[in-house]
Formats: sequence, structure tokens, C-alpha cells
Amino acid sequence: MSSLPTLGKKPSMPAKKRILILCTGNSARSQMAEGLLRHDAGDRFEVFSAGTKPSHVRPEAITAMKELGIDIAGHRSKSVDEFTGQHLDYVLTVCDNAKESCPIFPGKTVTIHRNFEDPAALQGSEEERLARFRRVRDEIREYLKSFQPSEPDARAG
Repeated sequence: MSSLPTLGKKPSMPAKKRILILCTGNSARSQMAEGLLRHDAGDRFEVFSAGTKPSHVRPEAITAMKELGIDIAGHRSKSVDEFTGQHLDYVLTVCDNAKESCPIFPGKTVTIHRNFEDPAALQGSEEERLARFRRVRDEIREYLKSFQPSEPDARAG
């Protein structure tokens, strides 16, 4: 007696890890990190960003990301409160202020912190400001390349 193939069954793919990238204003660092991680590893991660005090997405962040072929022009600044009660595997805080005011997420959410300079804080010419956004964008990209979601508890300070 031969066995019949199972119809309609596809090998199950592991669920994407859900990652929230958190900063204060959700205007630059967390927006660029969201765009980078979606672009570079969107097949493995479901990525969101938010702020503890959301404002607006900075035009310099949009420009710096567009230079890499990543469009974040449609992003909006979101409050961390929008994610209350949602399952998240990781919360990546990218500024010290967000680390200090990061809410507690239920379950086994792992919080990982790495402070990046706020490119929006620089006063100067448009070119000087954009150069700072590019530098911070590149630092964030290097950091995200080293992100390994299998870390059991990577609560870094």
C-alpha cells in the first residue's frame, strides 16, 4: 500500500521575530534603524519603531536613507503606547533617554540598549546636519549587522 502525498501542506517557516526599535522622538535614529533592518533582514524580522515622546520623521533621515535606496518617506512617528500589550521578541533602545523610560513589555521580551548620538541635535548648515545623519545611519547599520536574535539575554547597558 503506497502512501499518498499530503496535499496543501507546505513546510512551516519559523515565525519572524518581532522587533521594536525605540527612541525618544521616533524622528531619526529609530526611523533609520527600522528602515535599515527591514531592508537588510526583513525576511527574518518584523520591524517597528516608536518613541517615548513621538514627534515627526526628520527630512534629513529620509534623505540619508534615500541615498541607500531605502524609502522611509511614508513612515510616521509613533508612540510606544501603540505597542502596549503586543507580543515583541526584542526591544532595541537606541538612545539613553528611551532606555530610562522604556516601558516593561509582557512575556519574554529581551531589551537591548545601544546609545547613538542624536543627529537632530546638531545645529549647523544643511550639509553639516546631513553629514551627521549619514554618520549615525552608518553606525546604526554596522550595529544592526551584529544583531543576533538567538542571544538568550542580551540586556546590555
